[in-house]
Amino acid sequence: MLSSDINELLTRVGPGTPMGNMMRRYWIPALLSWELETDGDPVRTRLLGEDLIAFRDTSGRVGVLDEYCPHRLTSLWLGRNEHDGIRCVYHGWKFDVTGQCVDQMNEPNSFSEKVKTTSYPAVDRGGVIWVYMGPPESQPIAPDFEWTQVPESYRSVTKVIEDCNWLQALEGGIDTSHAPVMHRALRENPAHPGIPVGGPFVKGDAPDLHVEVTDYGYRYFGVRKLGDDEQYVRGYHYVIPWTQIRPGGPGRDSQTNGHYWVPIDGGHCIVWNFYYDYDHPLSENAPDAQDTGNTFGVDVDIKTFRSFRNRSNDWMIDRQVQRTDTFTGILGVNTQDRAAQELMGPIVDRSREHLGPADKAIITARQLLQKGVNAVMDGGHAPGTQRSLGNLRSADAVLPLTTDWHDALVPRMDPDAN
Repeated sequence: MLSSDINELLTRVGPGTPMGNMMRRYWIPALLSWELETDGDPVRTRLLGEDLIAFRDTSGRVGVLDEYCPHRLTSLWLGRNEHDGIRCVYHGWKFDVTGQCVDQMNEPNSFSEKVKTTSYPAVDRGGVIWVYMGPPESQPIAPDFEWTQVPESYRSVTKVIEDCNWLQALEGGIDTSHAPVMHRALRENPAHPGIPVGGPFVKGDAPDLHVEVTDYGYRYFGVRKLGDDEQYVRGYHYVIPWTQIRPGGPGRDSQTNGHYWVPIDGGHCIVWNFYYDYDHPLSENAPDAQDTGNTFGVDVDIKTFRSFRNRSNDWMIDRQVQRTDTFTGILGVNTQDRAAQELMGPIVDRSREHLGPADKAIITARQLLQKGVNAVMDGGHAPGTQRSLGNLRSADAVLPLTTDWHDALVPRMDPDAN
């Protein structure tokens, strides 16, 4: 369980909140690169409780500004993206990507040089627009996760809006013990997809969890005994505050996937989903081979980024499928996650929980988030912002029980690990 005060600390992310202040020290995935065209339509987004407008100017630069024109506070989303700036349609004030006002159509004696709106630095990496919303002196290196560095044909990136607080979405993602329960198929060759009933993830015992704290968060491992002679081990990374890197699955050693759970505000988040192969281009059936529920046009509306299966239609749960084919009867493993997490309410009351040893990753994440908040409040750096994260990979393996799984997996996950 968690006290109400700590629950508030970890879940409230708006301007001026302790958690919000820490999160603003990181590069935040905000938009898919293709959402912004040169001199194209501006796009609204909301991050950490702030309403923003994004556009790509004539020179190809990305601007991320306060959505509301500083003149009379109408939305710049109505504006004209033209000639290296966004022009408000109300009175014609124009702003460049730095937020500087460069023209005032309604003023006979312009004072544009005295007007500047809030703007945030942005970089385009890995098919994603990343935004930094913190103090300039604390800006970390640009995001360099391995998936942002591989060729475009080697990766798949999607996003979907989830209607709950970021922390309960994150905690669901880093919880390895639920996956072979909630996401399992009930029989061989089911008509509806799920984690194979004959695979090591489902066949193995309940996991023995091991968590190793690092300077960026932690490595963690689920060790599942397979009969008398073998063990199935899955190794993950949790990168503070909102990132998980996890293995692609048995037999997919060069493939890694994961998520970012980025707060929109207190009751909503954007779930980013990445999948990549560091050795080969992805095959046609690879990016969403596990039927995750994140495929644009099939599972997620490509304009609104909302799931077609949602609370309004009970996530299209099929009780007959639940009886015969999959544990939940809901199509898509991440759709199943969203159903469970959204039904907890916008912000779950963690004072009512009863946690056990299988929740070790969740408990440790909460502790590290509190430490990170305190470090920033004391004038220090946010965890993990002073180093590269480009060499982090996940790993899994079926190993003999006599093999030291730690020695077998950690060098694959982080060559610099001690």
